[in-house]
This record gives sequence, C-alpha cells and structure tokens, in this order.
Amino acid sequence: MRKTTADLGAALFVLALGGLAAWQASVIPTSPIYAQVGPKAVPYLVAAALLLLGAALTAAALRGGWSRDIEELQGAPRANLRALGLLLAGLLANLALIGPFGFTVAATAQFALVAAAFGSRNHLMNLGIAFVVALGAYALFVKLLGVNIGAGVVEAFVFGSPA
Repeated sequence: MRKTTADLGAALFVLALGGLAAWQASVIPTSPIYAQVGPKAVPYLVAAALLLLGAALTAAALRGGWSRDIEELQGAPRANLRALGLLLAGLLANLALIGPFGFTVAATAQFALVAAAFGSRNHLMNLGIAFVVALGAYALFVKLLGVNIGAGVVEAFVFGSPA
C-alpha cells in the first residue's frame, strides 16, 4: 500500500507540474506579428507532455504502482558520483563563463564536461566539436534569428563587434 501511495503522489505531482506549465504558458504575452507559431507553442507542448505523462503515471499507480520493492533494488548499481559531478560542473561552468567570456566559450566548456560525464575520453576532440557546434549555434541565433544569446571574446573575434 505504501508503494502505491508514493507512486500516486509522484504521479499527481507531475500532473500538477503540467497544470502549472499550462497556466504559465497561457500568460505569456503574444505579439500580433506572430501569424502561426508564437512564443507559447513550445511551453504548451511541454505542458501537454507533462499532463499526458502525469495521467499515464496516475493510471499505473491506480493499477498497483510502478516502483520496485527495496529488495529488488539491492542489486542495483551505485550512482556514478563522478558523472554527476561532471554534469554539475558543466552547468556551473556555463553559468560562470557566459557573462565574462560569452556563449561560445561557456557552451564549449559545458559540452566537454558533459561528454566526459557520459564517458568520453577524447577531450581534445570533444572541445573541437563543442567549439564548432557552439559557434554555429551562436551564428544561427544571433546572426540569422536576431536573438542575443551572449556575445563574448570568440564572437567578437570571429564576427567583429558583438551583436
């Protein structure tokens, strides 16, 4: 019974998150220049996905739950704290670097740390791929879409003065 209650609580929490996301999406201001897809589209998709997931989890909980007994988890592998630490370091690196150095440097550092967290050992290749992808993303967002995502040292060198 306790397992089913915990599963139902988690399911209802996901439903509540979906409702909160839908409510917040509904209050996003929309400019009349958006003819078809505006800034509300993706938040509404996320809200719908959360609501569907919450409904499925609620149905599963009402049928007996989905979580495993503690005895089944005894043989489960331990959490990889090194990988979790590298993921956290990637997020913190992005936060620390984007202001002073710009998007490309911050995203490159984050990409390389996340790749290492997933087990990649070719750090030089990771940095190269990350740099190309980050600079391409910057060019797409800033130069083509006109959305400022944080110009910095690299962007000023490659594209001239910051956008």
